[in-house]
Amino acid sequence: MTKSFIQISDSHIDDDNLVMGVDSQANLNNIVGDILTKSYDALLVSGDLAHNGTLESYRTLKKIIKPLGTNTYVLPGNHDHKANLYEIFNKNYLCSFQIDDWEIITIDSVQIGQTSGLLNEVQLKSLAQKIQSSAAKYIVICLHHPIVSMESNWDDELSLENPDDLFNVIDQFNNIKAVIWGHAHQSSRFIRNGVKLFSCPSTAVQFNGPENIGYNHYTLNDNGKISCNTVWL
Repeated sequence: MTKSFIQISDSHIDDDNLVMGVDSQANLNNIVGDILTKSYDALLVSGDLAHNGTLESYRTLKKIIKPLGTNTYVLPGNHDHKANLYEIFNKNYLCSFQIDDWEIITIDSVQIGQTSGLLNEVQLKSLAQKIQSSAAKYIVICLHHPIVSMESNWDDELSLENPDDLFNVIDQFNNIKAVIWGHAHQSSRFIRNGVKLFSCPSTAVQFNGPENIGYNHYTLNDNGKISCNTVWL
């Protein structure tokens, strides 16, 4: 049976509605309304849930996405305050989760006080151990920062600083089917050594167009194939 999960990213909810020239709360409400019409098994929020990381902004976001249910998982972005995010989403924070034969593993690529991301040696070793010990046939890895050039006006120096170290881990395994991320406010697709790479658009605003908001809906197949439909509003 085909299963699926939805990724939203970079909602940038703040104490004020207006963020980066848009009403990020209204935009996220519109996204939630559209997701409610879909059939899916889990929701993954891949960072920058808040714009300034206040406790109230996470409370606001939690209220907005509440209609989507409890099968929701979050990981931090560079705009997030990790302690505040954890306080509001402690049961859903940086969790790996399984959908049938698939496991989605989340990792924290955020450097405190930095826009760019980094995975240290301990994190990389832990990731390798998680993959090796996983009972899943197929694995998807999610982090906040891009791991390849976005081939756009995006400044790639603001992405993951050490993607080759991550690739050295990924290349050890043949059951990793995709790596997904946010941060760049851009919908893009790449492939490397047979592993699909997906960038998720922002629910708030795109840096490189279009003038829409969106999210990614992933379909997981029993044969190990993963496909992505970017939904634009």
